[in-house]
Amino acid sequence: MTEYEQERGYWRALYAAAHDLTSTLEPSAVLARLARSAVEALGAKACTLRLLEADGHTLSASASYGLSDGYLRKGSVDVSHSSVDREALSGRTVRLSDVRTDPRFQYPEQAAREGLVSLLCVPLMAHGQAIGILRIYTGAPKSFSPEEVEFLEAIASLGAIAVENARLYERLEQDLNTTLDVLWGEPTEEVAAAQ
Repeated sequence: MTEYEQERGYWRALYAAAHDLTSTLEPSAVLARLARSAVEALGAKACTLRLLEADGHTLSASASYGLSDGYLRKGSVDVSHSSVDREALSGRTVRLSDVRTDPRFQYPEQAAREGLVSLLCVPLMAHGQAIGILRIYTGAPKSFSPEEVEFLEAIASLGAIAVENARLYERLEQDLNTTLDVLWGEPTEEVAAAQ
């Protein structure tokens, strides 16, 4: 594949991701499409998007592409045991040439069984805060080019926007329901006594 064709593939994937982002407020659907787009555009083996739980210590899988159910069931990622994720959550992009042997990777045996080799991990950033991570895996050793890193960072930014839009919508919906309950719900004791 020529460099032009590769760049064209990145632009197509970004366009499709932006289109998906504007077509639904369901983050799981958007994140699943982003994972697939990243794998296809980079010719990678797999991708996961993990969001930081409210406890700030756990990353839970929100979307994936190309990974077996067995690998995904290995559990949540404990940030305190994963220097890769701690580094990414601090806002940096992390590259590992071989997850099977790198001590920074939390599940090397499971990765070896899954056929994962190289890793590129980027943060999902919203309002200057990391809300999760996006990991792309290859099945053979790979050095990621600056263009590939830039593309994956753009995909991660779109993922963060999707998550934030969904969270904002959920909060607005809760506020609306609370307001409607106050306006149309059961009368308070004071109102009932006055009647």
